[in-house]
Amino acid sequence: MQEVARQLGVTHRALRFYEDKGLIEPERVGSMRIYSRRDVGRMQLILRGKRLGFSLREIQEFLDLYDADPEHVEQMIRLAGRVRERLLDLEKQQVALEETIRELRQIEHDAMARVKTARGR
Repeated sequence: MQEVARQLGVTHRALRFYEDKGLIEPERVGSMRIYSRRDVGRMQLILRGKRLGFSLREIQEFLDLYDADPEHVEQMIRLAGRVRERLLDLEKQQVALEETIRELRQIEHDAMARVKTARGR
């Protein structure tokens, strides 16, 4: 477990969490967990999905499709659709952030101008 956790840059607790959620299924030998290449690959997909803002439910859906469709066509269609939705959400957030930044800069400018005017009296 230590080697896999280190390789993926996660804690043992994170690995157990994803195992509890049924996203990975390491083999057990006594109390020791043995992670297959499949488990490591799934963890890489899980971590990438989380980094890109997908929910665990969405990630589970992608992983299930990956297992069900050997050609991965259905998975890619669904993935492309979800990515498109995520991009639209992020682009809306970007616009909102840019507006907020402009407004905050204007407030800062106005506040400093008032300070300068008040000090100049």
